[in-house]
Amino acid sequence: MKILIYSPAFHPGVGGIETLVQTLAREFAREGHEVKVVSLTPAASADDEEFPFEVVRGPGRLRLLRLVRWCEVYFQPNVSLRGLWPLAFAPRPWVVSHNNWYARPGGRLIWRDRLKHLLARKATGISVSRAVAAHVAGAPSVVIPNAYREDVFRLRPSVERNVEMVFVGRLVSDKGADLLLDALAQLKTRGLAPRLTIVGGGPEQEALRRQAEELGVADRVRFAGVRRGEELAQLLNAHRVMVVPSRWDEPFGIVALEGIACGCAVVGSEGGGLPDAIGPCGVTFPNNDAAALARALDDLLTNDAKLASLRAGADAHLARHRPREVARAYLKVFEQALRGGSRKRVERRMSVPPAASGRH
Repeated sequence: MKILIYSPAFHPGVGGIETLVQTLAREFAREGHEVKVVSLTPAASADDEEFPFEVVRGPGRLRLLRLVRWCEVYFQPNVSLRGLWPLAFAPRPWVVSHNNWYARPGGRLIWRDRLKHLLARKATGISVSRAVAAHVAGAPSVVIPNAYREDVFRLRPSVERNVEMVFVGRLVSDKGADLLLDALAQLKTRGLAPRLTIVGGGPEQEALRRQAEELGVADRVRFAGVRRGEELAQLLNAHRVMVVPSRWDEPFGIVALEGIACGCAVVGSEGGGLPDAIGPCGVTFPNNDAAALARALDDLLTNDAKLASLRAGADAHLARHRPREVARAYLKVFEQALRGGSRKRVERRMSVPPAASGRH
């Protein structure tokens, strides 16, 4: 099968989409398919292109049209309006994985979001969680959860697990690191003094440092900066609990899988698709509720038996998130679309805008 992946976000960018695309493309190639990735993300350097598939960065209109004509299946992780126009001239089975809400903060829809919801009905759909599938209910989809890098994120018995909590994410308000600091201060009033490692960078970093000082917990908080790959996996193996306190509803949460694979139990907010990622390997709390987060952490940090029981389910939970299993599920959907079994082929007459210049 000739598979063209159109993903504006790609390596060396860091994020869920970048991880998903790189993982799927590698697995598709490993299964013997011809794969090309189109991206708008510049390469970090000329030496940073070691992929078993071709990466085409920032192609012009003519080259993009030729690439679409080359492929048998056109795949987009999220509906990208900028990448749709070639289908009006070279109709191909169009498959979209819905990894986001197609909405503004608070659920507000602008015209671009409404257009994406409308066009998604013409695609063969995949949703990364039950919550996302419900959100795009007008565009029926099959739920296939995201994968994680099992070659990187795994147990390392030689690493001593001697730090209580870790947060991994961009230091922006939506990710809720400030909520975690509030919970840490509440734990202090209960006589608990767990240590917290904050991994990541972003515009809120200095504000978070000040908050830790004002709350009197700065001596228990380490800002470790951005860590990736093997270095991040080593760090996760040194922690007992990963906290994912997102204020907004995460569509999924690959970071939770990475923590679980490295031996952490996970405490995460209950909205959106994060509970799907956590599964039986952690507990959830209501979004934006620092008191509930503190109670959940208190319960885990003082109960080794509960921590052990949550970790015991890791292998079974991770099995359906392994790259090969996820990629094969995607390929079944691609094959169905190629056979015309989905009824979602984009036709020449389609109106396409021009290139855009749970608590456990």
